Amino acid sequence: MAGRKPFSGLQAQMSQEAQAAIAARSAELEAEMTLADLRRAMALSQEELAAVLNISQGSVAKMEKRADMLVGTLRRFIEAMGGELEIVARLPGGDVRIDQFATITPREPGETVRPDPLTS
Repeated sequence: MAGRKPFSGLQAQMSQEAQAAIAARSAELEAEMTLADLRRAMALSQEELAAVLNISQGSVAKMEKRADMLVGTLRRFIEAMGGELEIVARLPGGDVRIDQFATITPREPGETVRPDPLTS
């Protein structure tokens, strides 16, 4: 493999600033994952997650590709992987944890809740 060098050798030649920038960007990328990436990081297959959610593997695949879904659906998906969903608003004055989505039951008499696609 002529002309190829290990990354560690190239990294050693970089300035401390460049190495710090790479480490920071790497940490950002690790903190940002798609649902599919998260599932794989948890060493779960779509079939295993589907069994926990009592849905088909195809439904899991569709959910992983969706750009928009109900909060309750996302919460069940995360909980099926053993996690807990938190919604945090990042504001100029600081972060605020939004807790009104902790339950999907109606908040007032007569108020309806949109059906959860996982249970429909």
